[in-house]
Amino acid sequence: MNLKVLMPSHVFAEKSEVLRIVFDTHEGCFGILPQRRDCVAALSPGILCYQTVAEGDVYLAVDEGVLVKTGQDVRVSVRRAVGGCDLSQLRHLVDAEFLTLDEQERNIRAINAKLEAGFLRRFASFQHE
Repeated sequence: MNLKVLMPSHVFAEKSEVLRIVFDTHEGCFGILPQRRDCVAALSPGILCYQTVAEGDVYLAVDEGVLVKTGQDVRVSVRRAVGGCDLSQLRHLVDAEFLTLDEQERNIRAINAKLEAGFLRRFASFQHE
């Protein structure tokens, strides 16, 4: 398989001759082998593992994103990805940074929703005057 890991600003990794890919979703952990049918999966923050003949098992910490397999091409599009660390450091990074930022983003979205609702209420009352 051909694996390409994409981030908003650049291509994070591009590998060929990938033997298998293992990734996390909100429904659990899944794996892809070369002969698997085409599929799409919503990724959750976690560890993505792929195996090549030359490198063996390679681990990447990835944020939320999407995985798309079409034929022999697998595209992974994520907001953030980190590699080059050992497995325990990557798991700690996912737990500490990716999941914490998601909580902060939820809080920011809730505050924005309250601001928008207040603005719309005031705007509606202004139109009725």
